[in-house]
Amino acid sequence: MKNIVILISGGGSNMAAIVHAAAREGWAKRLDARVSAVISNKADAKGLVFARDQGIATAVVDHKAFASREAFDAELAQVVDRYQPALVVLAGFMRILTPDFVGRYAGRMLNIHPSLLPAFPGLHTHQRAIDAGCKVAGVTVHQVTAELDHGPILAQAVVPVLTDDTADTLQARVLTQEHRLYPQAIAQLLPKI
Repeated sequence: MKNIVILISGGGSNMAAIVHAAAREGWAKRLDARVSAVISNKADAKGLVFARDQGIATAVVDHKAFASREAFDAELAQVVDRYQPALVVLAGFMRILTPDFVGRYAGRMLNIHPSLLPAFPGLHTHQRAIDAGCKVAGVTVHQVTAELDHGPILAQAVVPVLTDDTADTLQARVLTQEHRLYPQAIAQLLPKI
């Protein structure tokens, strides 16, 4: 069985999309994979409730309880490793991870980013795309490397930027594509790991 560990910081809509797609599309059974745990850096992350309701193990490693990023990442790695992950999936996990943590899961850690990388790494991607006059925006699933939002690209989806778009309206359309694209990219990568 290939265990997938998902890291979240908030509502976990991408995590929920992955869980639903795995069941609905049957790739979890076909690929002998399961979401074995959802871990958050915030105890009040709403996504933890969804995970528990689905019978998925949950854990919290509060980053505020650690004096350094390295100490947090060391504890997070210990908790992640309890679930023997074949794949670690960042789904709205709002922490920059240290090179040691990233190296530990090299080639088997994914992130989803709400832009067409390499354009607009980091935060406020939708407003930045609008401000730059982009005609299209989108979403990227990529492998995680030590450089923020710069790992090898696995999949992308394009969304038009409409003339009356705000950051919120563009974000809503991009999120729809995130929920479709992330489970697909995971299902395509799992046979290779």
